Amino acid sequence: MYLYNSLTRTRELFTPREPGKVSMYTCGPTVYHYAHVGNLRSYIMEDVLEKYLRYSGYDVKRVMNITDVGHLTSDADTGEDKMLKGAKREHKSVMQIAEFYTNAFFEDCRRLNIKRPDYVQPATGCIAEFIKMIETLLEKGYAYHAGGNIYFDTSKLDKYYVFGGFTEEDLAVGVRDTVEEDSNKRNKADFVLWFTKSKFDSQELKWDSPFGVGYPGWHIECSCIAEKYCGEYLDIHCGGIDNVFPHHTNEIAQSESAFGHEWCHYWFHVHHLNTEGGKMSKSKGDILTVSVLESKGYDPLVYRFFCLQSHYRKNLLFSWDNLDNAKNAYSKLVARIAQLNPADGEADSAAFAEGRRPFTEALDNDLNTSLAITAVYDVFKLKTNDATKLALIADFDRVLGLDLIGHAEAVRKNDGTEDSGADPELDAYVKSMIEARRAAKAERNYAEADRIRAELAERGVTLIDTKEGTTYTVSK
Repeated sequence: MYLYNSLTRTRELFTPREPGKVSMYTCGPTVYHYAHVGNLRSYIMEDVLEKYLRYSGYDVKRVMNITDVGHLTSDADTGEDKMLKGAKREHKSVMQIAEFYTNAFFEDCRRLNIKRPDYVQPATGCIAEFIKMIETLLEKGYAYHAGGNIYFDTSKLDKYYVFGGFTEEDLAVGVRDTVEEDSNKRNKADFVLWFTKSKFDSQELKWDSPFGVGYPGWHIECSCIAEKYCGEYLDIHCGGIDNVFPHHTNEIAQSESAFGHEWCHYWFHVHHLNTEGGKMSKSKGDILTVSVLESKGYDPLVYRFFCLQSHYRKNLLFSWDNLDNAKNAYSKLVARIAQLNPADGEADSAAFAEGRRPFTEALDNDLNTSLAITAVYDVFKLKTNDATKLALIADFDRVLGLDLIGHAEAVRKNDGTEDSGADPELDAYVKSMIEARRAAKAERNYAEADRIRAELAERGVTLIDTKEGTTYTVSK
């Protein structure tokens, strides 16, 4: 398997430190608000990576942090704590906010068929580990006291900007919006390891430490949580592309300074989900959630399908038209699978191996999920029986996570339509609209036909045009 390594900017053959085993770390959410679908794109692609590693025979240990303290509104260690901001917004305690939005995050993951990591660790549960690493950095001369806080001294490193693309000039005050002047820092790139009450007296969560009563900076948590579960070495570190700097840059700086050796070789970064106005982000008020998609009639797995149609290292443009295209494609794919006969013979091992090859070749090529989806469509072209085709699709879906067989069975059991909750009135209405649309198309009144499709879509009904006629599915 070849993966693009953000650290080396090259496509490399993936070779874990210990044969057959993979330690994988994922930067988790800051649980002060709902995750928007742009955040969740990263977790979908990381889920596919984990599932494909397992599919390929690796024993995977995956760890995720939950940031419930220390992440400021600016990634440059300035501004208000995001957790405190959420607590003020909803008039709750920080821990109430953390619990609510942690549960909401994993419920979104469940609906998107994202596997829960083996280990999920809130930052507030590892204060002792943070203090230990900070003490080590102080002892080794990589950290210093200033203004009541503890900072990492980036000038002690031979190379701080390990990912490339950033220089000290980029961090000049006023050049980047996320950078504000901190007179306590010796160098503009230095970052906070521990805040004390001398600077943030209003902070709700504080702990005793050798450095004073306070709380950890954001970056220290990932290094320590990864070490707690995986030791001093990681095989793969994952995150969104916006984590590259400063978060992952700072993780490498503090981890390798503390351990005295390379920490993680492979860095896997998922690019942005953009709207026509630019990157989707909560700071701009773009809270497009899984629940919003469902309220508009979209199965969350349609969004997962939409993400898999693009490569993880390309920015993906979200629009309702694009999502509608994905919804129609997904429904048509499910309808084609439903037409396969499970009783048509037994799975043929030779044909199965032949059909599997394009799928594994696609994912071995830097997790090319778009080509992997193409491999699903290619199954229909194979000169083999339906049982083999269904076995292949089920096998692929162990990685893709689209519940294709389950949805197809629902269509098959309900005469070409997915179960809508046994609502005869809805069924009669949809069938009358299908007939009205057929008549409009016969009269070449395509505007009316499109209007009918759009009206049904607003009610969660997706039309599927086949050679045999028009069927439909209903989102749950």
